[in-house]
Amino acid sequence: MSRKKSEEYFHVLPENLNCAQALLKGFQKEFTISDAEIEEFRAWGGGRAEGGICGALFAAERLLRQAGKPSIESEFIAATGHRNCPDIKESAFPCPHCVRIADELVEKKL
Repeated sequence: MSRKKSEEYFHVLPENLNCAQALLKGFQKEFTISDAEIEEFRAWGGGRAEGGICGALFAAERLLRQAGKPSIESEFIAATGHRNCPDIKESAFPCPHCVRIADELVEKKL
């Protein structure tokens, strides 16, 4: 059975998950992530992650680091043009696309 992609959880009611949360939700089973952990990531969406990094990238990096997998940051930047949320938004690159790209890049590392 294929998993539901992270983008499918982004800003969907009733949870209304942000980019960081949606990324975690998309990999919840693969990484055994609790709903409480996903809720904790509410604080890191919308450009609020450390250094203004995109929340989807922030969550992806956290997952990969915990799994001992390599970073996706350079590939993410190559695909989106930026690392930080404000820069991504300024370039009019849609947030759902960032979530999709981060999801695809994490999936490739697994």
